[in-house]
Amino acid sequence: MSKTRLAIIAGVSAAAGSAATAAILASRPQRKEPPTPVLSTGTVPSSSSPPIPAPLPAPLRKDLVPLVNPTGVVQYGFPGPINDLRTNLSTTSSFDRRTRNPYWVAEHITPASLNVNNADRRHSIFVEDESIPEKFRAKLQDYFRSGYDRGHQVPAADAKWSQDAMDQTFLLTNMCPQVGDGFNRDYWAHFEDFCRRLTNHYPSVRIVTGPLYLPRRDPQDGKWRVSYEVIGTPPNVAVPTHFYKVIFAEDGKTGGDVSLGAFVLPNAKIDNEKPLASFEVPIEAIERASGLEFASRLPASRRKKLCEQVSCSLVVREYAERQKNLMGNAPQKRLSSPTRAS
Repeated sequence: MSKTRLAIIAGVSAAAGSAATAAILASRPQRKEPPTPVLSTGTVPSSSSPPIPAPLPAPLRKDLVPLVNPTGVVQYGFPGPINDLRTNLSTTSSFDRRTRNPYWVAEHITPASLNVNNADRRHSIFVEDESIPEKFRAKLQDYFRSGYDRGHQVPAADAKWSQDAMDQTFLLTNMCPQVGDGFNRDYWAHFEDFCRRLTNHYPSVRIVTGPLYLPRRDPQDGKWRVSYEVIGTPPNVAVPTHFYKVIFAEDGKTGGDVSLGAFVLPNAKIDNEKPLASFEVPIEAIERASGLEFASRLPASRRKKLCEQVSCSLVVREYAERQKNLMGNAPQKRLSSPTRAS
């Protein structure tokens, strides 16, 4: 993937009001494409390659006495950025003070954790996270009449083993503005169900979820620009253009194989007939778009491609039915020989 370019295309149908994202790998020279958000893999070293060290500053001359001290500004306070790393019972997350959304939220689900039912979401309420300074905090009022759902990054249903654990998934640091009908309450919910069903094959599944803000090409001048809505009065919380999930399905053995899957979905209505596999992308593409690294310590020898191990497809179920059987039926296993993920 180091010499290819990945584009995530989100198209909105004027007739149906639907949106979909398609992954397109185009070799250089690049063809002219219609206005699309882009997610580029660029040239990425493999995870087994050693990190490239940053260039060292030129040594100061011994006879040169600096006349200034720019570092002295930190005596008044460190400007940042500050990532607000937080660990709860059900989540570990890093918060982006600029967008008022998380950078990422991680969770861990197992057959045992999903089989215990000690919580009821009717007893949970959405709350502001007071661990975030007030001026950087997402507010409940920001979502009021915004037209967007308070979209869980780690779903409440994954934390039903404890009421306290479920309550913590309702912190606004676990939320992003999401399109409701056709996405958060539909396709995205079915995607979360797919992740839970993986525990029928794997004893341990770890998932990292977060927002993306991808550029689109302007049809007038051909330039790429990032544009997104900001909700609240005054404007406070950014509305992501896309969301990602990175899935680590572990075989349960020490040093064992990990089936790795990476997906990017548009924050828009998606037809339930759209194949989940069409949203699969190389993990490097998400890393370049987000500025994050997810698997730098996972050697290629332990990686497998998730969608070559199981069928990456959704089971569309109504909400009440999903609540009755959260784990659902296992995704169908692939019969072909396994392939290592790059």
